[in-house]
Amino acid sequence: MRAAVLSIGDELLIGQVVNTNAAWIGGKLTEIGIRVIRQLTVGDDPVLIREAVGSLWTAGEVLISTGGLGPTHDDRTVEALAEYFGWHLELNAEWVARMRAFFTSRGRPMPENNLKQALLPREGELIPNELGTAPGIWFEREGRILIVLPGVPYEMQAMMEAFVLPRLRTRHRGTRLRMRTLLTAGIGESALAERIGELSPWLCRGLEVAYLPGPLGVRVRITARGEDEEALNRAIEELEAYIRTRAGRYIYGTDEETLPAVVGRLLAEQNRTIAVAESCTGGLLLDRITDIPGSSRYLLGGVVAYANEAKVALLGIEAESIARYGAVSQPVACQMAEGVRQRFGAQIGISTTGIAGPTGGSPEKPVGLVWIGLSTPEGTRARRFLFEQDRRRNKERAVQAALFWLWRYLVGLESEEEASLPAKEA
Repeated sequence: MRAAVLSIGDELLIGQVVNTNAAWIGGKLTEIGIRVIRQLTVGDDPVLIREAVGSLWTAGEVLISTGGLGPTHDDRTVEALAEYFGWHLELNAEWVARMRAFFTSRGRPMPENNLKQALLPREGELIPNELGTAPGIWFEREGRILIVLPGVPYEMQAMMEAFVLPRLRTRHRGTRLRMRTLLTAGIGESALAERIGELSPWLCRGLEVAYLPGPLGVRVRITARGEDEEALNRAIEELEAYIRTRAGRYIYGTDEETLPAVVGRLLAEQNRTIAVAESCTGGLLLDRITDIPGSSRYLLGGVVAYANEAKVALLGIEAESIARYGAVSQPVACQMAEGVRQRFGAQIGISTTGIAGPTGGSPEKPVGLVWIGLSTPEGTRARRFLFEQDRRRNKERAVQAALFWLWRYLVGLESEEEASLPAKEA
């Protein structure tokens, strides 16, 4: 089964909104074995929408559109589709009642222009939207399926998961596809590929391996296609086991897992507590940790100490260390980690201090320099990292590096080079 994806909205074309919907839909369709052959983006113009539908409708067996289902004058998708397919639009009383209940539950009257969203085709089937007021449409003709969804990502994704994907799975009986993505950190793409080594024996069996580098790590995607699901799963598991023997010390999770979630699970399982001291990351590390439900089981608290005076007053940093080595240094990172661990009575303390940029660097301490400290019952140590010139990416990469070091500590993978270091500039 083949599919095309049509994204609708002026905001996507002018760069005001990044089109994440097409990528997400493509990934989900691929997971269930449906091949995405075309993606197209057009603005909120009925003529352009009809032209796009005309070029995509016969391209495959499934066409999914997102966007243009709102209540305002610039939402023209249903109007354009009705003209193209000859739909008869009528007010859906059931959906009107659903929208009024939606607004009542939020203590607001429903604006009358929302009635536009209940003008639905007799020829189609309503796709419920539990998170918003724009319903979707499932329409079939000539052996092809049109699926019309809102552009709000979380609404669209929920409707896909609850309604669209389960139904498409029952329709698709062709070649099955199984994927496993191994998530890595702390190693670059070329070094990872070199460590994993030659994969020809696996590739000859029809498996595919792709290296997908990103700012926070490299993903290794394993893909298998065939008719026998059990055989596909077994082949993927065998190749995954092989890759782990070669590069397991860099693989922290799989598929949709996140590093904060994996670290949080380990902390909870080991009954360990943690406290965080941040400078250059400005609370981003705490934000990542607390994004995980149940993080109160292991996170005791944290301090964002940006100014040197705050580091001294709140974390007990020696003013002499700052004067001698600077705030961005190994001794200060160590003292921050140890200070926050003692202040909160945690078993683990972790700290970040660095020069996020784009200003503030020097030849000795360039923009992108970050020291991360880790204090545990076994001792306190710090590691030096040098990232790049972009402020936001430096913060995000520092957080990823801190979490990855914490992961390695929790799974017992700290190397001898990461043992306790003396409190002086490296």
